[in-house]
Amino acid sequence: MPAPPPLPSVARHPTPPSGRRRREKLQSIVARLRERRRSRSRRGRRRTPGSLARKRKAALAFSVGVMGLSSGAMPASVPAPAVAKTFDKRRPAALLSASDDLLETVIEEEGARRTVYRDVAGYPTVGVGHLVSRADHLRVGDRVSRDRVLDFLEQDIAEAQQGVRRLVGDLPLSQNEYDALVDLAFNVGQGNLSAEHSPGLNAAIQARDYEAIAAELDYHHADGHMARGLVYRSERRANMFLNASYTDPGEGVPAALAA
Repeated sequence: MPAPPPLPSVARHPTPPSGRRRREKLQSIVARLRERRRSRSRRGRRRTPGSLARKRKAALAFSVGVMGLSSGAMPASVPAPAVAKTFDKRRPAALLSASDDLLETVIEEEGARRTVYRDVAGYPTVGVGHLVSRADHLRVGDRVSRDRVLDFLEQDIAEAQQGVRRLVGDLPLSQNEYDALVDLAFNVGQGNLSAEHSPGLNAAIQARDYEAIAAELDYHHADGHMARGLVYRSERRANMFLNASYTDPGEGVPAALAA
């Protein structure tokens, strides 16, 4: 009898393209944020009084209709002792990448909108704090897809990481220190981190003085005006750099994590 034809080869563990892996990572984070929101709702906690009691609706990203979540106000976090984090060993920035904790923080702080709007400084913005450029071919009032929101977020995080690696050079960083600097670059833009615009930060990096770097993470103004949101964001960023804590310092541990 003739030999049967060979079976087609099948990869046992095909590796998805890098772009798909990044997308799956972001979508998994969105799913985690959704579950955290549900957990908070189940606990039925009320907002605690204080300066952050009226934080914008849909505090967790993609809660403004981006990934199918409602636009109702989020229940408040439950004040609790800070969650202890393990400090990672410092490594060259080139070997680090933005952590899931940082991505969650950015999404929480920035929120997400599928309709182009003007930010506090008047710049057209969409998605997770993405500043609209000419290449985006968008104007205020235009609406984008969920996929495009994720594309913008990936692009902006990647650019922020490149900026941090150029900024710190060979200065070794722990994961939380790296994340804090990436958050800074994402929030204020790489141009504002130059030696001309941020001489103190650059001098601290050159001196390899980590405490001085932490002291330079405060950026409170947008278009020349004090912005409360930036004040809170700066406090959270400094806490991230110094204490490896990604929790919003004004609201304590999220209810879903409080036990």
